[in-house]
Amino acid sequence: MKKLILIRHCQAEGQHKDSPLTNNGVNQARRLAEFLNSKGLKLDRIISSPYMRAVETIRPYARQNKIEIETDSRLQERILSDQPVDDWFDVVETSFKDMDYRLPGGESSNDALQRGLEVIKEAVEDPNHQQIAMVTHGNLLMLLLSQFEEGYGFTQWRLLKNPDIFIIEHEQDFYQLQHIW
Repeated sequence: MKKLILIRHCQAEGQHKDSPLTNNGVNQARRLAEFLNSKGLKLDRIISSPYMRAVETIRPYARQNKIEIETDSRLQERILSDQPVDDWFDVVETSFKDMDYRLPGGESSNDALQRGLEVIKEAVEDPNHQQIAMVTHGNLLMLLLSQFEEGYGFTQWRLLKNPDIFIIEHEQDFYQLQHIW
């Protein structure tokens, strides 16, 4: 049975792609590594958003277990707009209701979902790895989870924690989703 471990990054200092983890976020990343190890999750592949906060989230686990962190831009945070967005919370809510809604220079939920699902499809079809971690961001994570369990959306996005962990178990055409953090 294939296991995909989807992880939302730890607490960061900001939203910029080079924003590092806060001191609390660094401690969260250490606890995350301990948690994964204590659950017996033997990751054999790690794919992360290239954003610093995502890579730093999984780095303690990767170092302890001597696993390379691959970065994939398809797991980066969803771009709402190429301009500042004052009412970003309302924009996110609208984008969950209308998956094709997009601001100038931004991605629709469907655009972001498509690139994220490509990574999941490739991971599921990867014959060389059985337990694959994917480290990403809250908005994309929730869009992905909505494809595996009905009812995931804006309200659940608001309840996500930093970090947060979900497991998708896959066998043939069957998927099971668990929230484990």
